Amino acid sequence: MTTQPSCRIYLITPPRLDDAAAFSSVLASALDGGDVACVQLRLKDCDDDMLCRTVDVLRPIAQERDVAFLLNDRPDLAARTGCDGVHVGQQDTSYAEARRMVGKDAIVGVTCHASRHLAMEAAEAGADYVAFGAFFLTLTKDPAAHADPEILAWWSELMTVPCVAIGGITPSNAAPLIEAGADFLAVCAAVWDDPHGPAAAVQRFNALIAGLQRPDSG
Repeated sequence: MTTQPSCRIYLITPPRLDDAAAFSSVLASALDGGDVACVQLRLKDCDDDMLCRTVDVLRPIAQERDVAFLLNDRPDLAARTGCDGVHVGQQDTSYAEARRMVGKDAIVGVTCHASRHLAMEAAEAGADYVAFGAFFLTLTKDPAAHADPEILAWWSELMTVPCVAIGGITPSNAAPLIEAGADFLAVCAAVWDDPHGPAAAVQRFNALIAGLQRPDSG
């Protein structure tokens, strides 16, 4: 019996960063706490100049650790600032336009809420991953839909394109999502607001994932 590749952490930055330089050490600590697949910079109410400056500060911290650095919503700026890719929502730039902007080798992920149809469309178009959620209540953003872990199980059995679970995920509630087949857990507040610090939160998520690796008898 072998073990399938386990779920990994998809880390989203806090929605507001007033001082990117100060946050850079916090991000480094989180990434040094254990395995993290990627970091998504997600800032709202932020002008382009500030967004680009923030990318320039934080992107090297991730890439130096072989962690992919993605930008939310803005494929144009992702391409301009050397990001590894972009994440787009249903109300943002289309997948096709995002792909055109960032190129064939960059990562393009697509929010699909709780829609099997949207996920199938994104995968068939060439998306590198689809994101389902929100699975739990979250204060980070107002979720457009509520998803059930069953959609992760359905997707993982049917498709090879990875799926990301998002929305209020913590070490206490993540187990059903991992067991259902999530390839990545998108986490934000559970890491940055952890009373023991971001590194400790990353350690706990990885310990949980390691304990729930899915056996494969094939």
